[in-house]
Amino acid sequence: MSLLLLRRIVQLLVGLFLYGFSIGMMIRAGIGVSPWDVLGQGVSVQSGIPFGLTTNLIGLAVLLLWIPIRQRPGVGTVLNVLLVGPSAEVGLAVIPQQTVLWVQILLFTGGLVLLAVATGLYLGARMGPGPRDGLMTGMHKRWGWPIWAVRTGIEVSVLAIGWALGGTVGVGTVAFALFVGPLVNLTLPRFHIPEKPGEPRLDGQAAPSGAAP
Repeated sequence: MSLLLLRRIVQLLVGLFLYGFSIGMMIRAGIGVSPWDVLGQGVSVQSGIPFGLTTNLIGLAVLLLWIPIRQRPGVGTVLNVLLVGPSAEVGLAVIPQQTVLWVQILLFTGGLVLLAVATGLYLGARMGPGPRDGLMTGMHKRWGWPIWAVRTGIEVSVLAIGWALGGTVGVGTVAFALFVGPLVNLTLPRFHIPEKPGEPRLDGQAAPSGAAP
């Protein structure tokens, strides 16, 4: 196994663990869930389907949207489904529910920043995005729209639909929808591992000439 492949695997696993853990942080903050969870709640309210199953069905539906944007699943896509949930449970197990406002704000903010870093890590490993992040990167590659604009557009749209269906919205939900796009736009280029020496990174800079393929 090459050092580059080992780095990609480690970066993927660390990113997925931190992604789930950050979700646990934001849930324990108690000031709002992510737009995708609002959508899951809304669909569950309207259909009567349990929230967990609704989340899985939404993920499957998002995967179908990959077809027109020519996005393909990878190992990271499968591991996203398998690992993010358990790592979120770790976060929920070790972080108590918060009720003091300033602690809630700090915990939510830390979770949001950590989620953006985790997204940059596991997407930058180039082993396949999760269903929702794959939609973001696929649209970026297909039409050249900025990462921050695509992510923000998706989150705001999902939030609006979920709220209209009866999902619960809090101030943290709005903050997530507005800021996750710009934050991921900062982290993704910094953790992106180029495929070949000299290949431009997502921020337009060339990869180091000594980088392995």
